Amino acid sequence: MPTYIMLSNLTDDGAKAVKKNPNRIKEVNKEIEKLGVRVMAQYAVLGPYDFVNIVEAADNATVARVSAELASRGSIKLTTLPALDIDAFIASLR
Repeated sequence: MPTYIMLSNLTDDGAKAVKKNPNRIKEVNKEIEKLGVRVMAQYAVLGPYDFVNIVEAADNATVARVSAELASRGSIKLTTLPALDIDAFIASLR
């Protein structure tokens, strides 16, 4: 299944929601699994983004739909990147 990197920043409303209910992060993970995207790894980070998520989805359309759904809630802003396994990338260069 294709892998994607989702970089996200909380909006002011999102930061308030996470402060009030930190478990909301894991609740959202369950919601997006129902939409066809599986969270493989998730990190809270310092720097230009608040979270880095490694996810799997069947295709670009599926991950784009989930990105749009999450962004429409107004709690986060997302940047989603398709990721290639390094061995597959190396093989493509041969």
